Amino acid sequence: MQLLKSLTLKELRSGLGVTGRYFFRKKITVQYPEERAPQSPRFRGLHAQRRYPNGEERCIACKLCEVVCPALAITIESEQREDGSRRTTRYDIDLTKCIFCGFCEEACPVDAIVETRVYEYHGEQRGDLLMTKEKLLAVGDTHEAQIAADRAEDAKYR
Repeated sequence: MQLLKSLTLKELRSGLGVTGRYFFRKKITVQYPEERAPQSPRFRGLHAQRRYPNGEERCIACKLCEVVCPALAITIESEQREDGSRRTTRYDIDLTKCIFCGFCEEACPVDAIVETRVYEYHGEQRGDLLMTKEKLLAVGDTHEAQIAADRAEDAKYR
């Protein structure tokens, strides 16, 4: 039986049959960057910190995101202000450690830290992927319209 399969090249014909079936089907390849694949509003990409409409940062330094981070990628230092509220003096996320699980976003009581839909970023050196408070606020300021729209869309389903 095995000899007959070898002589008739059954496996080769079977493989060519699969190739032939897919050869004439519509291609599903996306020609990136000219074409963009559809993206879910819940996509978790680059982190950002948000501000209130008056310009003040939202983070109240509760450190819940630091505690809940399974990769220990978040480092927070804070101080108390004259009015008694706490604000961060240092807020770092090491993207080389981050697993983009979204736990930090879920833990935040004031919606200060979010993950945007931005996936086109890179770092040529390790330090380039250390997101400081200033970088996070800059990303948040740049993409606030998209973040707010995603939050409004997400609120419909809750």
